[in-house]
Amino acid sequence: MYSQVIENGSAVLGIEFGSTRIKSVLIDSAHHVIASGSHEWENEYLNGVWTYSEDAILHGLQSSYADLKKDVLEKYGIPLKKLGAVGISAMMHGYLPFDESMTLLTPFRTWRNTMTAEAAAQLTELFSFNMPQRWSLSHLYQAILNNEAHVPQIRFITTLAGWAHYWLTGEKVLGIGDASGIMPVDSDAMDYNASMIGAFDQLIADRHFPWKLRDILPKALPAGANAGRLTAEGALLLDPSGDLQPGCPFCPPEGDAGTGMTATNSVRPRTGNVSAGTSIFSMIVLEKPLTGVYPEIDVVTTPSGQQVAMVHCNSCSSDINAWISLFKEVGRAMGADWQTGDLFTTLFREAMKGEKDCGGLVSFNYLASEPVTGVPEGRPMLVRLPDAKMTLANFMRTQIYASMETLKAGMDIMAQENVPIDRVYGHGGLFKTEGVAQNLLAAAIHAPVTVMETAGEGGAWGIALLADYMLHGTALSLEDYLDRKVFDGMKQHTVQPDPEDADGFDAYMRRFLACIPAQIAAAEGLKD
Repeated sequence: MYSQVIENGSAVLGIEFGSTRIKSVLIDSAHHVIASGSHEWENEYLNGVWTYSEDAILHGLQSSYADLKKDVLEKYGIPLKKLGAVGISAMMHGYLPFDESMTLLTPFRTWRNTMTAEAAAQLTELFSFNMPQRWSLSHLYQAILNNEAHVPQIRFITTLAGWAHYWLTGEKVLGIGDASGIMPVDSDAMDYNASMIGAFDQLIADRHFPWKLRDILPKALPAGANAGRLTAEGALLLDPSGDLQPGCPFCPPEGDAGTGMTATNSVRPRTGNVSAGTSIFSMIVLEKPLTGVYPEIDVVTTPSGQQVAMVHCNSCSSDINAWISLFKEVGRAMGADWQTGDLFTTLFREAMKGEKDCGGLVSFNYLASEPVTGVPEGRPMLVRLPDAKMTLANFMRTQIYASMETLKAGMDIMAQENVPIDRVYGHGGLFKTEGVAQNLLAAAIHAPVTVMETAGEGGAWGIALLADYMLHGTALSLEDYLDRKVFDGMKQHTVQPDPEDADGFDAYMRRFLACIPAQIAAAEGLKD
C-alpha cells in the first residue's frame, strides 16, 4: 500500500530544522508516517554569536533527506522520485539579512543570541508591544544602532525556514506564524502590523537607507496557501543524485512554534501546547488580547493567524543531557555499557521517587540568557541547602524541575491574567518516558496535560500536516481539519495536576527565584 503511495508521488514530505536535529518525515493520505530520516547537528559559538554555518545548513538538509530516501528504499525497495507536496519548518526568529543577490551579509544569528537588549527595549516602547530580543526586527534595529556596515546593503531578511524554502522554490514568503516572530502581525489583516511598519520607518528615517521595512520582509501567508513549487535547481539541491522530480507544491514555511501547535492540535482558542527539547516554550491560543505588555510573554500567531501568548525559554534539556552523559561515563568506568535510552528512562522514573520540593536542591540549567527571569547570561549551576538530601531521586527530580522552572515563571503571569486554558498538549523528547515530565508539567502549570501517541513525531510531522492541508483540507478551517481529519479517534493520555506535586513545585520555585541573584553573580564571576 505504502509502495504505491510513494510510486505515484502522493506522499507528503515535512522537513524541520530543530536545534540539534534536522528531521524529515513522509506521510500518506491518512497522515501516518511511512518513512523518516534525520541529521544530527549542533550550533557553534563563534565570536560571541550562536550560529549555524551556511554549509552546515545545506549539508544538514541534504543529509536528512538522503537518510529519508535510504529509509524508503530499505522499507519498500523503490527509490523516492516524486512528492505530492513539501513543507519546510525551522527554529523561529534570529537574523538572516541578504543583499540583492541573496548573499548572506552576516553569519546567521540564531534565536539563542541575546545581544539586542537596547533595540528590543526601544521597540517595545515604540510599539507598546513586547519585542523580544530574539525577534528578527530586534536584531535588525540593533544592527542599525551598532552602525553595522552591512545594513545599507540589505534587500531581504527572513528566518531559517524562509531561507531553506527560498533555496527550493525561489519564493520569498513565510507562513504567518513564522512571520509573527520577525515582527508583530495584525490577525485581522493577516499581515504585518501596518502602523508598526510606519512607526519603524519613521524611527530610522534619518539614516536614509535605500530600503523601507516592508520592501525587505517576506510575504506573510496563512495556512492553506500555495507558497510555490519545487524548482529544478531546488530538486537538485535537495537530492544531488538527481532522482527527485521538480514541480511539487510547497505550503508556507513555518516556525517550530506553529508546527508544534499543529502537531498537537492546539490551534483553537483556549488550547495550548508545551514543546520541550533544547529549548522549552508554551503556546496558549488567546480568546482575547492580554491586558498588559509583559516582557516574559511574547504574542505570536498560529499558522492560521490566531493570536497566541508564548512563554519562550532558551534552556530545557541540554543540562539533563550533560548529566546523562556523565552517568554513562560512570558506567563505562565501572565496566558497564549502559544504553543512553535506558539511562534516560531509568533516571526519569527515579525522579518520581524524589521529595516533592526536591529536598532542598535547586538547579539552573541556563546555558544562555533567560529574559523571562531577567538573567543576561547563563551558567549551569546546582545549589543545595547544607542539610539537603542529596539522593539520586531528588537530584533527578531537580533536573526535570529545572527544565520547566523558567517556563513556570512565565505561565504564572498568564494565570494572573486569567487566561482560560481548556487543554495543554505536551510534545518533544522530554515527554518520552510515560508518567514523568507530563505529570510534573501539570504540577508546574496547575492545568491538565495531554500527551498523544504522536508526541514523538514533533514539528516535521506538523509541517507535513500543513502541506497536506494545503493539498486536501482547505474546504475546512485549519482548526476543523485537524479535529476532523487528523486527530479524531487518536489515542491520548491526560493527567490532572497532583495537588502535592503542585505544592512541592511551588515550594521549589520560591527557592529557585531566591537564587537568581546567585546565578547572575556566577555569570559575572565566571567568564568564558
